[in-house]
Amino acid sequence: MITDEPARAIGFIGLGVMGAPMAGHLARAGHRLTLLDADAALARRLAGQFGGDCRAADTPAAVAAASDIVITMLPNGSVVQQVVLGEQGLVAGLRPGALLLDTSSSEPWLTQATAQALAERGGSMVDAPVSGAAWGAAEANLVFMVGGHPADVARVRPLLDHMGRAVFHLGEVGAGHAMKCLNNLITALTFSATAEGLVIGKRYGLDPAAMVDVLNESTGQSWITENHIRQRILNRSFDDPFKLELMLKDVGIANALARETGTAAPMAGLGQQLWQAAARAAGAGASVSELVRWVERLNDAELGPGAGPRRAAGG
Repeated sequence: MITDEPARAIGFIGLGVMGAPMAGHLARAGHRLTLLDADAALARRLAGQFGGDCRAADTPAAVAAASDIVITMLPNGSVVQQVVLGEQGLVAGLRPGALLLDTSSSEPWLTQATAQALAERGGSMVDAPVSGAAWGAAEANLVFMVGGHPADVARVRPLLDHMGRAVFHLGEVGAGHAMKCLNNLITALTFSATAEGLVIGKRYGLDPAAMVDVLNESTGQSWITENHIRQRILNRSFDDPFKLELMLKDVGIANALARETGTAAPMAGLGQQLWQAAARAAGAGASVSELVRWVERLNDAELGPGAGPRRAAGG
C-alpha cells in the first residue's frame, strides 16, 4: 500500500522500455528525479516531460551526488557494476548512507560483489528485479522480487509500491536476482514446451486457436497461453518487446546457480541449448516471440489461424 511520504531525491539510470515508465510513476508521485541513460537526449526529453524538479545528468557520479536513492534498470549485472564502480561511477559521488536499488535482471554473484563495494564506501544495496513486462511497467503493475537487509527494503518499499502491485522480500542481497532468473527459467521452459505442443497439434490438423482455448481451461494453462500465444503468435506479430537474448541470459544465470548449488537440472540445461539455437537463428535484438518462429521453421509448420491438413513424418 502506498503511504504519504515526503518527496525524495532519487536518481534513475536506464530509461528504456521498462525504466522510462517506472521513473514516470515516481515523478508523478512528487519525487525529485535525476535521470541518466546511454541515450543522453532521451534522458533530457524525459526530464522535460516529467516536469517538476526533474533533470538529466551526464554521469553516474552526478546522479549519485544529487540522490539519496539511485535506481538502476540495466541489461545485466556487469553493466550495473560498471555504472557503480567505473570511471565517474556512482561511488565517485556517493552521498553518506545512499542506497542503490537495482531493478535490473542481474547475476546474483555480481550483485553481492557490488553490494560489498558499496558497503565499503558507506552505501547499501537492494536488488529488486521485476516481472510484468513493458505493460506492467506502464501500468505500475510490476511484481518485485527483493533481496536486501530488512531496514533497506523498508526504506525503498514506498518507491516499489509506486511502481508495482506486489513486493516479495526473499532474503539478503542477491536473493531477488536469484528468484528472477528462476522465474524466467520456468517461463522459458514453459514457452518452449507450449510452442512444440502447438506445432505438433497443428501438424496433426488441430486449430491453434482452439488448442489455446483448451489449454487456458485445462492443466496446460500458463502465463504464456493466456498472454502471449494469441496476442503475439497467432496474429503473426511476433512483437513482444522483451528480447530473446535477455531470456537466454536469465536461463544461463539459472543454470549457473544449479551448478553452484550442485543441483541436477537436466531440463534447464537442455532448455539453455534450445534457446541458444533459437537466439542464433533469430539474430541480435530479436523479440522473445521469435522462439516460436524457430520451432515453426524446424517443422515447416506455421501457427496461423485455422486447422490444416494432417501431416505425417517427412510431410
